[in-house]
Amino acid sequence: MAEREFAVIDGSASSGDIQAVSRVGQILGLFSVERPTTTVAEAAEQLGLNRSTTHRYFTSLVAAGLLERTQEPSRFAPGGLLMQLGAAALARRRVLDIAPPFLRRVSQSTHLTTVISLWGSSGPVVSRTEEDHTRAVLVTVRVGTQLTLRSAQAKVFLAFLPDQLRVERLLATLSESERDELVTQLDEVRRTGVATDHLADSGMNAVATGVFDEYGICATIAVVGTTRTLPLDGPYRHDLVTAAAQISERMGGAIPVAQSEQGTVA
Repeated sequence: MAEREFAVIDGSASSGDIQAVSRVGQILGLFSVERPTTTVAEAAEQLGLNRSTTHRYFTSLVAAGLLERTQEPSRFAPGGLLMQLGAAALARRRVLDIAPPFLRRVSQSTHLTTVISLWGSSGPVVSRTEEDHTRAVLVTVRVGTQLTLRSAQAKVFLAFLPDQLRVERLLATLSESERDELVTQLDEVRRTGVATDHLADSGMNAVATGVFDEYGICATIAVVGTTRTLPLDGPYRHDLVTAAAQISERMGGAIPVAQSEQGTVA
């Protein structure tokens, strides 16, 4: 089969496009702690490709920032974009290592279920929960649940995600009335740093706020309860906001809202 260079993505995926992506994955997979650099010749031999094809891939990857030349011109190393993606991936995992004791503390002090979520492809995904078993009614949130754009945690993400063009595309999937209402709520979330959600059909409430690292928002944490155990105007948000600030500090970030502003929920 004839090899070809990368094509402009137009929304469809031909077999050639899929093959190109597979080859890129194979090339990037050659790098490791034990082998931080490689050459076109070494990669061609490892992957069973001819050198001219391999050279074209390397040239395209350098242009995309996925690879960069070392001081030895014939050798290549992971580029800045890979470093950025790697740092983001590590940060996502690190927050899940740091957060549990803080979530547990909030759950114990409020007697509510606490949740931390990471941003998925189109919304927050519940990644860990802590439950308090002292109440007669226990609210359970399943890990792996994809939350809707109208959830409290989604509102916090949408308010602070750096890629606001992506946010606009997501908001465009809503009806005009839903979008207008949510945009107003997001302005309030940016001011206060806190969002709420009330599920009338199930009688559940949620209050959420963001966790930030040096790059921006990396997670959201929330308390979840019934309308009786978690009134939206209750005092629980103080414990939640304090925990988020402490986790953010550990992550090298800071809450982008003054503590004095975190008194009104949206």
